[in-house]
Amino acid sequence: MTGSLLRVLVVDDEAPARQRLVDLLRKDPGVGQVLEAADGLAAVDLIERERPDLVYLDVQMPELDGLGVVDAVGAASMPLTVFVTAYDQHAVRAFEANALDYLLKPFSDERHDATMARVRSRLGERDLRGFSQRLLDLATAAPTGTASPVRYWDRLVVKAGGTTRFVRAAEIDWIEGAGVYVTLHVGRADYLYRCGLADLAVKLDPRRFVRVHRSAIVNLESVVQLEPLSHGEFEVVLKNGARPRISRTFRAQLEARLGQSL
Repeated sequence: MTGSLLRVLVVDDEAPARQRLVDLLRKDPGVGQVLEAADGLAAVDLIERERPDLVYLDVQMPELDGLGVVDAVGAASMPLTVFVTAYDQHAVRAFEANALDYLLKPFSDERHDATMARVRSRLGERDLRGFSQRLLDLATAAPTGTASPVRYWDRLVVKAGGTTRFVRAAEIDWIEGAGVYVTLHVGRADYLYRCGLADLAVKLDPRRFVRVHRSAIVNLESVVQLEPLSHGEFEVVLKNGARPRISRTFRAQLEARLGQSL
């Protein structure tokens, strides 16, 4: 991001706290767009749709808290993250979630300036590493047509009740996400599996599995039909009778996979 303006997302369920950060960021000449979210679910949607460079993330929020946002998006897919909270006991958990910094409310303008200095330093390091990696990739690239194919998971190892079960990916009808866990729906059976939905999505063959909602992935082979709802959303009717929803955010991904409009 060196040489360009930062796009920042501020997530806090308390409007005054959110406005405090927004005001500080809009005074910063290095910041361009400032986005806002009042809850964790909206934050997940904006992170996945807008891909901001930096997120200020309140730890404690109703329904989906800050750490739940990280789990839902996937730590590897999160932008640079600064946790903000009034409770310092969350500091250890915040840094365990790979936060760049941690702001304890109330914080001074100077403390925020120090945070932004760390942000710019980290982004500078990232740019340098990225440039070096591109040079290395060019120097060591295999001849055209010899690259190794991506290996997707064909089985998931599910441990429950002292037993270990192999669940074939092809038999999964759909996957429902909830924080650091997902539920694998296989016919009439359900299996709890410890993995965030976003992290699992990249392990599965995209020719078969498509994310249709921030909390749902479906197996296209299990789809019977689509039923339209309001505002451009659909319900997916599956072989096992389940009806996960296609949100407007993820509709474009499904249309791209099918090569057709819904």
